[in-house]
Amino acid sequence: MPTYEMPHWAAGRVVAGIDEVGRGPLAGPVVAAAVILPVDAVPDGLADSKVLTAARRTALDQVIRACGHIGLGMASVDEIDAINILQATYLAMRRAVAALPLSPAHLLIDGNRLPPDLPCEATTIVQGDGCCPSIAAASIVAKCWRDAHMCDLAQHFPGYGWETNAGYGSKSHREALRNLGVTPHHRRSFRPVHDILYQEETATG
Repeated sequence: MPTYEMPHWAAGRVVAGIDEVGRGPLAGPVVAAAVILPVDAVPDGLADSKVLTAARRTALDQVIRACGHIGLGMASVDEIDAINILQATYLAMRRAVAALPLSPAHLLIDGNRLPPDLPCEATTIVQGDGCCPSIAAASIVAKCWRDAHMCDLAQHFPGYGWETNAGYGSKSHREALRNLGVTPHHRRSFRPVHDILYQEETATG
């Protein structure tokens, strides 16, 4: 039951759910999605993308894209390093809203922090991806897009396991960082990457 959406739908307001994926990885962008679900046809089985199998996420991603309105936004590694991951996450969220084909009247945002400079009113919902269908849909769309993006990057930078770890700091990823070095897609402001770069500078200095 779309409890959080219902008051807005009853008032005739367009409401979008927003979630992000990729705050914690050592490599790759942070990605946000904004999703406007249809009032009369909310897809069954929406849930936090992290608790779904990859196959189920992919299937739901296709359903969401077919019935809803989608906006995707990302902040690059360079932007993450320049303004920090929290501000980059907010930037990705604003870009996702701007990419929507419809202008929402209200946003439902996963978490407990409200991004600044949003174009309309918004509500934060702690663990919203597990209880709010619009946010769950956004988490699925964002994760499917980012996972596919990291698989594509893995083809150009093999050895880091991005096709399976999505850029997160798994043991094998950290070992590859030490053995293969830092790529342009690694976040230099994140400590494991920063420490390796510092060691390289010390060794060559």
